[in-house]
Amino acid sequence: MTTGTASSALWIGSYTDDAGGRASGIGAVGTRQDGSLEWLGTAVEAPSPSFVAVHPTQPVVYAAAEHRQEVRAYRRRGNFGLEPHGQPQPAGEATCHVAVDPAGRFLTAACWGDGQVLLYELDNDGAITGRFPGAPSVDPYAGTAPGSSRQSRAHAGLVLQDGRIMTTDLGHDVLRIWNYVPGTGLVPDHHVVLPRGSGPRHMVQHHTGAVFIVSEYSVEVFVVRADAGTYELIFSGPATASGGKDSDSAAEICLGPQGRFAYAGVRGSNIISVLAVTEGGTELIPVKDVPSGGDWPRHHLVRGNRLHVAHERSDNIATFDLDPASGIPCPVLHRLSTPSPTALINAG
Repeated sequence: MTTGTASSALWIGSYTDDAGGRASGIGAVGTRQDGSLEWLGTAVEAPSPSFVAVHPTQPVVYAAAEHRQEVRAYRRRGNFGLEPHGQPQPAGEATCHVAVDPAGRFLTAACWGDGQVLLYELDNDGAITGRFPGAPSVDPYAGTAPGSSRQSRAHAGLVLQDGRIMTTDLGHDVLRIWNYVPGTGLVPDHHVVLPRGSGPRHMVQHHTGAVFIVSEYSVEVFVVRADAGTYELIFSGPATASGGKDSDSAAEICLGPQGRFAYAGVRGSNIISVLAVTEGGTELIPVKDVPSGGDWPRHHLVRGNRLHVAHERSDNIATFDLDPASGIPCPVLHRLSTPSPTALINAG
């Protein structure tokens, strides 16, 4: 018997056998009263749904079928089941991230393999109605510096507070800002160049409007803020307190309660770094690194006063209580076994 409720459930993205993973699709996990998690089952069989996103008002879940070069929509069936909602939509090579507009107008997809950024318009029922390429204007082999020739590697998208879209490009070390034009898709607005070789991966927007970015390759954090509508780099610093190892790669960044702390996951050293957010959201200062509770922390999520960390290689999700004063995760509260987890998202 399970005790999770719809309001406290999580959808779990994963790798399946087509990517060397051990899962069978999108998982469903519930939360017990003591904060521990329980496995509710596979919500729907799906090919390597490595990242998932939820519609803001409809019971619809979107997944990046990374190794099928597709984006898929699923509608909730019962408490914790999902079923296909429309046909799979073509995407680019290694589609690794999806993000939904908070107004429910569109879905974006980032393609690590070929650098494409795609936009899919949605109807009132959350179904995908059409795809628009957002990056034909981005030469996948061009760099932003003179004489540069590097492969574009789009990795994540974020719908900003003002309705524009920001995407990361690991290959070009660039943040791209786009405008959404109905019936057209994404139109370039401007871009922000980050240090060469940093590899911006994931990002989150603070309530002050600043955007925090974690870089996969250099394991740093960056802060960008819009001045008169144009984002500019205002801060860069280490993502960890310890400095980490040469083989480390950063994965996810998220915010804690009230936006006082940010949490960065680092694979290799297998740590979660706690970073204090300075007043005004202008700097991120490492406070402490704590063991993540498993191997290869691919993604993590803060809900209330708890931190959940998905470990792709050790097949588990570790749950921590967060100290309300220091923001530091306490010793592991619970570990849930679940195959090849790669993303965590509130079920809504």
